Amino acid sequence: MLFQNTVLGLELGSTRIKAVLIDENHRPIASGSHAWENRLVNGVWTYTMADIHSGVQACYADLKRDVKEKYGHTLTQVGAIGISGMMHGYLPFDQDGTLLAEFRTWRNTMTGEAAQKLTALFDFTIPQRWSIAHLYQAMLNGEDHLPRLSHLTTVAGYIHEKLTGKKLLGIGEASGMFPIDSETLNYHAGMMAKFDALIAEKGFTWRLADVLPAVLPAGQPAGVLTDAGAAFLDPAGDLRPGIPFAPPEGDAGTGMAATNSVAPRTGNVSAGTSDFAMIVVEKIPPTHREINVLATPAGKPVAMVHGSNCTSDINAWVELLGEFAGAIGARIDKNALYTLLFSKALEGDRDCGGLLSYNYLSGEGITGLDAGRPVFARTPDAKLTLANFMRTHLLSALATLKIGLDILIREEKIPIDKIYAHGGYFKTPGVGQRMLSAAVGAPVSVMETAGEGGPYGMALLAAYMLRKKDGQRLEDYLANEVFANARSFTLTADAADIEGFEAFLAQYKKSLPIERAAVETM
Repeated sequence: MLFQNTVLGLELGSTRIKAVLIDENHRPIASGSHAWENRLVNGVWTYTMADIHSGVQACYADLKRDVKEKYGHTLTQVGAIGISGMMHGYLPFDQDGTLLAEFRTWRNTMTGEAAQKLTALFDFTIPQRWSIAHLYQAMLNGEDHLPRLSHLTTVAGYIHEKLTGKKLLGIGEASGMFPIDSETLNYHAGMMAKFDALIAEKGFTWRLADVLPAVLPAGQPAGVLTDAGAAFLDPAGDLRPGIPFAPPEGDAGTGMAATNSVAPRTGNVSAGTSDFAMIVVEKIPPTHREINVLATPAGKPVAMVHGSNCTSDINAWVELLGEFAGAIGARIDKNALYTLLFSKALEGDRDCGGLLSYNYLSGEGITGLDAGRPVFARTPDAKLTLANFMRTHLLSALATLKIGLDILIREEKIPIDKIYAHGGYFKTPGVGQRMLSAAVGAPVSVMETAGEGGPYGMALLAAYMLRKKDGQRLEDYLANEVFANARSFTLTADAADIEGFEAFLAQYKKSLPIERAAVETM
């Protein structure tokens, strides 16, 4: 094994940091991971800098152990590296690199006023989780760190800078900080000018272009591993500096790469802690609060529907049911329990038999809620069975996503030739896939590599940077070099599944006042 021909992708996800090492044939050959959780501190969803540093190092150390165990080799060199992470949020630094405020992740819903005003100013939807919304909200709040602001970035951009010294982002990641112009492959100049004019009276010495990271499309070199970066990533001292880096990307862009969904009329759905659909469009749709416009790692426009809540409430119920099983002496492996309960949902009534749930641990922009409370409800004559209970939570996890997708598919007539699915929601074969197909009313495919997810997609982007031919587009590289012979499983929901989801969603939308009342009273 020539490890100088391998490529490493490392992604900081919401609940896990994971690294995937691929060979010259784009096959995963080793992996590492580190579990972590966000913290709710003084009303802010965050991770500490110590969490970030130790988590990245633990993940890389786990990868090293895997390589050593499988190949008897101490990892000292790879061909290229790419860093990705959960998108958006707020990481502001001064000129000395000191963090000026707590890391405010994508999960926070504290920027409603800013998001609304910027959406009106730009005539372009700015969601609450975007970095520019966090920055402007800090201004509206009069936060005293702003005069010292020197640089704003994301968690992927931060780690990339720690490893290479370069302040930059891939264009897909950058599109979650500030709107992108897909013609110039840079931040939208007209909107930047509007923002600078909006804040001119505040008297800051910086302009927006001064504090945002530089933008690079996929395929461009983005620096090399420095001595300090090598010592940070591998404190044991085995990793050698000089390794080239791809532009750091967001988890939306790596999901597109991992599912070969970067060409127009393709799409993918990622479903885990949050869920989001990314549809590569031929023209940007009109402004809708429920629809965001981002960019592929190559800079093509993408219509995105983002739900802040997906599997966390399911996980909580599975933990409870597992605790009950243990209490009666029926101990069961957690993976087997998930498979059992997900499969049980297929036996439920298609409309869930009068059961209803809202999986909102945090706020949900699509339904206009700034905070969340998980709620389970039922009518007196509902069919309270385990199958209906599980199906209810599986449909609830996709409900807000479906609301947004219905706008794209039914109102705006956005054409979609194929949808790929990936993420923890789809681990039990055929179950989540069938629910998603019922939501979109179209076939859904899962690739054999879908379980590798974002870090695999980041590794592919790094491989593209390292090996692309002159003029070779990202979509052609993925289609011809990576996925030409890839195996996938396609499933289409039947008419009863589709009609059942429609009936469930109608009740879900009608009963949203239940969730709003829970937020107000609990």
